[in-house]
Amino acid sequence: MDEPFGPEYVRPPQKDCPDCACCTVDLCERGRTSLLECVGLTAAEHKDTVYGCPCSAATTRHTAAWRAGQVRVTRLARELPIGLEAEALLSALASGQDIDASDLFAQLKVRGLATLTVDLRPVITDLGRTYLAARDDDRATAGVRVVDVDKKARTARVEVAAWRPEEPVTVLLDQVTSDTGRSADELPEWLAAEANCHAPDADRLVLTGFSLTPSPPKGWMDGESQ
Repeated sequence: MDEPFGPEYVRPPQKDCPDCACCTVDLCERGRTSLLECVGLTAAEHKDTVYGCPCSAATTRHTAAWRAGQVRVTRLARELPIGLEAEALLSALASGQDIDASDLFAQLKVRGLATLTVDLRPVITDLGRTYLAARDDDRATAGVRVVDVDKKARTARVEVAAWRPEEPVTVLLDQVTSDTGRSADELPEWLAAEANCHAPDADRLVLTGFSLTPSPPKGWMDGESQ
């Protein structure tokens, strides 16, 4: 039997990703599930090529970076909101008003809440809309049942009792383990989390502050617990 490796061994070419023009299938599969995105998993000499890959970008729904962004701006809105003037500017953008770029706009841009179009017109981003929604949303402690975990993809599927108990939603596994202090293998069936249980769909449902609970107390099944 011939030895497959040696000085004459040539690595088989990797398949190009069908969804972008910059990466391989393997890189995008890993980048999609990593907060580092594709660029963070790439050698320095190739970073310029894969920078901004849409398969792993924070602006692409359901990537790890996108999920992390939803959590980040929700916590920002609830725990450390931006100034009232900056928030008023963000609301103006959300309503479609034209504004001039300013120092306040720069504050929004650096947080990913607003950006400039190709013709340099200030506009709100999806993260900006998530921020405004989080400022107005009713959030309450809800019972969360862990359905399963995917350690390779670093995600967990959970059911939120006070939202739609028969419809699992995907959350970042590292968020859950960091909040609870438990490893993926140690997670119990039931947890608690802060949730906007009036969210119209799974993409708008944002869970924060996972914590341990011995069982779902009364009120958590209907989102009434505070």
